[in-house]
Amino acid sequence: MQLHTIDWIIAFFSIAICFVPALFFGKRSGKNTAEFFASGRSVPWWLAGISMVATTFSSDTPNLVANFVRTQGVAGNWQWWAFTLTGVATVFFYARLWRRSGVLTDLEFYELRYSGKAASAVRGFRAVYLGLFFNCIIMATVNLAACKIAAILFGLPRWETLLAVGLLNVIFATHSGLWGVLVIDMFQFFIKMTAVIGAAYFAVTLPQVGGLTGLVDKLSHLKGPHGLNYLSLLPDFTNNWDLAVAVFIMPIAVQWWAVWYPGAEPGGGSYIAQRMLASKSEKDALGGTLFFNVAHYVLRPWPWILVGLASLIVYPELADIQKAFPNLDPKLLGHDIAYPAMLRFLPAGWVGLMLGGLVAANSSTILTHLNWGASYLVHDFYRRFLNRGGTEKHYVMAGRIATIGLFLGSSAMVFALDTAKDSFDLLLQVGAGTGLLYLVRWFWWRVTAWCEIVAMISSFGVSIVFLILKKNGMVFDTSKQLMLTIAFTTVGWLVTAYLGPANDPAVLTEFYKKVRPFGPGWRHVRLQLGISDAEAEADIRVQNIPQALVGWIMGCTMIWSALFSVGNFLYGRTGYALALFAAFLVSAGIVVRIVKRIWV
Repeated sequence: MQLHTIDWIIAFFSIAICFVPALFFGKRSGKNTAEFFASGRSVPWWLAGISMVATTFSSDTPNLVANFVRTQGVAGNWQWWAFTLTGVATVFFYARLWRRSGVLTDLEFYELRYSGKAASAVRGFRAVYLGLFFNCIIMATVNLAACKIAAILFGLPRWETLLAVGLLNVIFATHSGLWGVLVIDMFQFFIKMTAVIGAAYFAVTLPQVGGLTGLVDKLSHLKGPHGLNYLSLLPDFTNNWDLAVAVFIMPIAVQWWAVWYPGAEPGGGSYIAQRMLASKSEKDALGGTLFFNVAHYVLRPWPWILVGLASLIVYPELADIQKAFPNLDPKLLGHDIAYPAMLRFLPAGWVGLMLGGLVAANSSTILTHLNWGASYLVHDFYRRFLNRGGTEKHYVMAGRIATIGLFLGSSAMVFALDTAKDSFDLLLQVGAGTGLLYLVRWFWWRVTAWCEIVAMISSFGVSIVFLILKKNGMVFDTSKQLMLTIAFTTVGWLVTAYLGPANDPAVLTEFYKKVRPFGPGWRHVRLQLGISDAEAEADIRVQNIPQALVGWIMGCTMIWSALFSVGNFLYGRTGYALALFAAFLVSAGIVVRIVKRIWV
């Protein structure tokens, strides 16, 4: 693809607008680890929310959505739309608790909530397991998408792309800390949204597509494997039951609460928790998380989906993509590359904006993961177990060194992945079964560090067993693997909760006094403190469960009705769109009232 002078100018200014302001935060971020990893706990709700959205909008996300659309139809997106249940639950049940805990990282929570050597062991292990291993997989997935896009646009090999994006990301991650990440995210969000909306417009208006009317008409007559209807918002429960189970029933019934997935962790975690912990108040933590979920599930999906749908008309088969890009490395060929393949039709100027937007998409995610991963490795491992007497300047420097190491490790892992879908499935499988534990540990005193250890070992061990079976010719589909892993893991940690070593009562007492978790699961501890149920309910720091449940249900209704109202409007189904929009207005009104009550 040839870039004109105007493209290079726009791309340069787009990147400069994002990154230059971050240069001014280097001195502030270098003061101490609280500034470097948590922005001094002074982030307003709107900046925290925008940063969450920008982080989850990575360069691999449009590719992944295109993969879903081309292989499973629009309904395939339920594999991540189902996580709305997780995200909204975090808003109404967990955001205030996280901010109230006062920890610097979500892993520090372990030694606040649990007791003994097991608590320290879990914190140290997860610091390395998540901060290094898991984090490198995520960043490798993002950078793989960047490599595919660069291969389409410029014909660059993987190592050149990694070097180009790596220098930019590492420099700013090490220099400006989380403050720089937040500021960069703020500008990147608007540039990226403008770019992807433009990409969707030009894809749909191609002569071979024929606008929205032509798109809907042509795809209505184009059936996929097993009669797949590409446009349907719900899977076919009559002719393609296996697909319906995989993309809808499993995600909506099990996956959202049972699986740990970055950015959609049950109960909040990773960089979502990082933003909540960096918020300047409980209100800001709640508001930022609510804004994130609305923007994540309502504002962003349809521009990606429209490009994926248009690609089915332009490139019906993978062979058509290979023919259009004969110099493309065959190892990079997959349905996820259809999105960057569609960018060839952008006019001059828009190509530059898209280039700047894609660099921004890559950087917003990589910068966050570099800072988040470094916080685990430094604060939760190095400082906690190896060097407890260093100065704040020393730990900030250690964070910068860890940032460089994380980039090198993730870059090496890029060469082991082929598609975004591969890593998506891997992350789901490895985290299967642990999600329920992360939901319950805030509300049930019996959960211990040993439960977490058993859950992690069980989930990872079962995943390894399935990998070995696959190599020996015994292949289980993804849904069965998830169900078996979840069942085995859940039974393991529940048995441990009742039969394993108990938490120190003094630790439980201090945790309850500080965080004030609500619900009957802490009645045992409240009785030991002499707090009656009536007194607990009268405490304004204790949340009303029925009120939170209504907020959760109405929040999900609000998001899904808005999402599908937009979709039906684009399809030309005005009646359905208006009915769903009415449902959105009603549910949004209820959510606003509940949020006002929570923000006491």
